[in-house]
Amino acid sequence: MTEWWTYRPGDFLMFSPRIYWRLFEDINGATWPLPVLAVVLGVAALGWCWRRPGSERVVGLAALLLAAAWGHVAWAFLWQRFAPIQWVASSFAVAFAVQAAAVLASCWQARWTGTGPGAEFGVSQPGRRAGLALAAWATVLHPLLAGVQGRPWQQGEVFGLAPDPTALATLAWLLMTPATSPMARRWRALLWVIPVLWCVVSAAQLFTMGALQGAVPLAGVGLALAALHCGRHTPKRE
Repeated sequence: MTEWWTYRPGDFLMFSPRIYWRLFEDINGATWPLPVLAVVLGVAALGWCWRRPGSERVVGLAALLLAAAWGHVAWAFLWQRFAPIQWVASSFAVAFAVQAAAVLASCWQARWTGTGPGAEFGVSQPGRRAGLALAAWATVLHPLLAGVQGRPWQQGEVFGLAPDPTALATLAWLLMTPATSPMARRWRALLWVIPVLWCVVSAAQLFTMGALQGAVPLAGVGLALAALHCGRHTPKRE
C-alpha cells in the first residue's frame, strides 16, 4: 500500500481544469439572467457602502444579500454541480450554508453587530478603503478574469453564483461592518473563519490545476488581514 506522504496535491484532483471552468458556464446559463442581476445588486451595495459607510441600514441590507449569496452558492454550485466531481465539495456546501445562517443572524444588528446611531464612526479608514476595493473586485472585476485568461466570457465567476467572489465580497463587508461591543467583535471574528479558509482552499486547488488565478483569493485575504491589522492601530473616523 502506498504511504500517505507519497501523495502530491494533484493526486487529489478528481477533475480536469476544463471540466471545472465549465461548471461556471453551466450555472450562469442555467440561472440567466441572475448573473447580470447579481452584478447590478453588487454594484448597488458598493455604492451604498461608499455613500454611507457602516450605517445600520446599509449593514443590514448587505448582510441579507450576502446570506442569500452564501446559501445559493452552497446549494446551486457546491452541492448540485461541484460535489458530483469532487467528494469533499459536499462538506464545503455545509460550511457555506452555516456561513449563510451566521451572516443572516448578524442582521440583528443591535445585538450582534452593535450598530446604532453613530456606528458609522466605528469603521477605520484602512478597513473602509480595503473593503471598497475588495467589494469592487468581487462584484465587477472578478467575473472578467475568464475573458482575460482566454476562456469564454460565459465562464465568468459571479458573486452569488461562484464561491470565490462571494467569499471576497464577505471579507469586504466584514471590513466595513462596525462592531462597538465585545460580543459584536467576537461574533464578527467568527464570521471571518469560513471565507478565509475557503480562499486558502481555493488558492491551493487553482494552483494545483496550474491556474495562476490562485493568487487572487490569497491576495484578497492578505489585503483584508492587513487592513484589519492597520485598522486596530488607526483612529476611527470622526
